[in-house]
Amino acid sequence: MGSSLRLGRFFGIDLLVHWTFALLFVYVAGVYVANGEPVAASLGAMGLVLATFACVVLHEYGHALTARRFNVPTRDITLYPIGGVARLERMPEKPAEELAVAIAGPLVNVAIAALLFLGLAASGAGLAPIDTVNLLSADGSFWSDLFWINVVLVVFNLIPAFPMDGGRVLRALLATSMPYVRATRIAAGVGQVLAFGFAAWGLMGGGIFLLIIAFFVFVGAQQEATATTMRLAIRGLPVSQAMLTEFTTLGPGANVREAAERLMAGSEQEFPVLGVDGRLMGVLTRKRLVQALAEGGPDTRVVDAMAPACEAVEATSMLDAALEKLQADECALLPVERGGRLVGVLTMENVAELLMLSEAMQRRTGERGGVQGVLAPR
Repeated sequence: MGSSLRLGRFFGIDLLVHWTFALLFVYVAGVYVANGEPVAASLGAMGLVLATFACVVLHEYGHALTARRFNVPTRDITLYPIGGVARLERMPEKPAEELAVAIAGPLVNVAIAALLFLGLAASGAGLAPIDTVNLLSADGSFWSDLFWINVVLVVFNLIPAFPMDGGRVLRALLATSMPYVRATRIAAGVGQVLAFGFAAWGLMGGGIFLLIIAFFVFVGAQQEATATTMRLAIRGLPVSQAMLTEFTTLGPGANVREAAERLMAGSEQEFPVLGVDGRLMGVLTRKRLVQALAEGGPDTRVVDAMAPACEAVEATSMLDAALEKLQADECALLPVERGGRLVGVLTMENVAELLMLSEAMQRRTGERGGVQGVLAPR
């Protein structure tokens, strides 16, 4: 959240704007200055940009509020120059629920477009042709442009490819007649085929924007397939099965020099800092260590350089829930306790290694979850 500004809290969900969003207005102003346009025209164009992103915000709240109906919280909604992102803590896996959440955003834009159409018809203004729409224009067709922008948002978001809503709609529909993992892989494959199509179109003269879309679609499809496979592979396993039990801790009296020596001596990059009572005080990450060396020198105390520790989980808690917490809270590591005592730490690397073992056993036995035959209960 450090790189984002909080605009407010609506329906119990924080609305943030990333600092890069300001670059969009710098670009719009730059275009008008370069063309010698008056300031009023520039302000009009910025108004259309703001109205467009207001529609994007409503779109994301459509997802978030529908997810809430299925007991799925949303951490926040963030605006970027290329759109908005609602950070749901998880996606419902029941096909009907995922379909409802995925389609809710585009339906908001359908409703906005319908209201704009009715308003234009009632006023007698009518619609300007879609090919006249220009976010960098202030030619007096504001409401008509906003109508077409919402139509484009609906069509674009329903492209059947991750990370667009259409990819989740496709998966939800497929999952009604096949296993969830297979539905994910098919939907991801469709997305990657479309990504190659967008890339080819862009290279043949469609413009750099299509190449950017192709990149995000290809990567988004790959990430969704990997995340889904990981989530289902670890289902039913306790945190203790994946936690790191041999790790280095630092005391409150340690300094950054000592931490740097331990960083160089092993492969660990994050160090839990324990108080004299053995309880977790914080975590010294590699980033904080380097920053402390640069700003305060090697004698800086680790307690002055450490980051706050994420809330600990019990060793007996489920690994899939801990993984969601690890990702949602953006933790470098997740402390694992047993009876209030630190007994391990969980990192994304640990989970990835567990998944690697699981996939190896799956190739041998043909059954998912074979990792339980490799690792003894802990």
